[in-house]
Amino acid sequence: MKELESQVQSAILEYLGYTKHFHYRNNTGALKTERGHFVRFGAVGSPDIILIVKGFYIGCEVKGTDGKQSDKQKEFQDKLERAGGKYFLAHSLDEFKESLDKIIKYLP
Repeated sequence: MKELESQVQSAILEYLGYTKHFHYRNNTGALKTERGHFVRFGAVGSPDIILIVKGFYIGCEVKGTDGKQSDKQKEFQDKLERAGGKYFLAHSLDEFKESLDKIIKYLP
């Protein structure tokens, strides 16, 4: 069954509500004000969910069943990982749990 990104994200955030991991939903985007000014918020390409575990920044980009990373998201991932952070994609709650567990297992 195909899942929308919003469904996957809601399931992950609900799950994280039961864990003790510090996390937050990272909102990004842009809007045009009534006066016609263009305002961008959040870092372009940054992941949907941010976790801090054992002092490590972990970014999770949430996608629906068929979702793919944008070039900007791939660029952000590369920069984050080169800086020592962790990053993964999640297309389902199960994939999120599995990926997060693997990362945590190898943190010092």
